[in-house]
Order: sequence, then C-alpha cells, then structure tokens
Amino acid sequence: MKTKFVSLLSILFGLIIIIFPIMGIIGISSLISLSVLLMSIYLLVVGITIIDYNSSGAILDLILGIILLLLSICLIFHPALLGFLAQISMYFAGIMLIIVAVVSLINNRNTRYGFYSGIIGIILGLAYIIIGTYLSNPIILGTLIGIWLVISGIFKLMDR
Repeated sequence: MKTKFVSLLSILFGLIIIIFPIMGIIGISSLISLSVLLMSIYLLVVGITIIDYNSSGAILDLILGIILLLLSICLIFHPALLGFLAQISMYFAGIMLIIVAVVSLINNRNTRYGFYSGIIGIILGLAYIIIGTYLSNPIILGTLIGIWLVISGIFKLMDR
C-alpha cells in the first residue's frame, strides 16, 4: 500500500512539474523552488516508507530530503537568493538530481525496475547540467525533473 502511494505521489509531482512550465506562469525562481520542494517531499516520503526494510537508504533519503526542503524554503521566501545562486543553481539542481538517482540506485539495487530509475536519473541529471550550461531554459530544466519523477513512479508501480 505504501509503495503504491509513493509511486502515485511521484507521478503526480512529476506531472505538476511538467504541466506548470508548459503553462508558462511560473518564473525561474518559483520553478526551481517548486521542483526542489516536490523532490524533497518525495524523498522524505520515500525515506519514511522504506525505513522498515532499508534503514541506510532511508537515512540517505531523509537527510537529502531535509537538505532540499531547507533549500526550497530559502528559495521560496528569499527569491533574491536565487540571484546569488544563479550561476550555480542550474548545476546544483542537476547535481542533486544525480545524487538522488544514485541514492535510488542504492535503495533499489534488488528491485527489477528501481535500478533503471536510478540510471535514468543520472542521465537526466547530466542532461540537466549540459542543457543548463548552454540553454538555461527553465521550462526544459523543470520538465527534466518532472520526467524523472514520473518515470520513477511508473517503475515503482511496475516493480511491486
């Protein structure tokens, strides 16, 4: 039951991130804040749900979720912080996506599709950094995080 909830939560958050940039009503600061916030909520929920059978992976998810939650709160309440972080924010989000994907690999090394979710996260994180370097379009960058969340949710549904 918990796995289906986490899977559906991941798909929902991914779709929210994908839909909002297409509508064009969220600025880059809000888009990055929302993306990081939804990723942190997802990691916190995953950390809580897997603590029964994978305590080391749960601790990694919870620590990463708390770090991302604090960052998103700072970005939400202090949008000027994004100006300070503008040069590194694109790299930071891509690096965090890669770290989350590596944690996903560690947590799901025994599942059939969880491994692929981690590999896809690493690939999308690298694409995020490359696209952020040359394009810096928030719609595309936010969509990459949304795609990873949707794929992770689908793989979790297929795995159980």
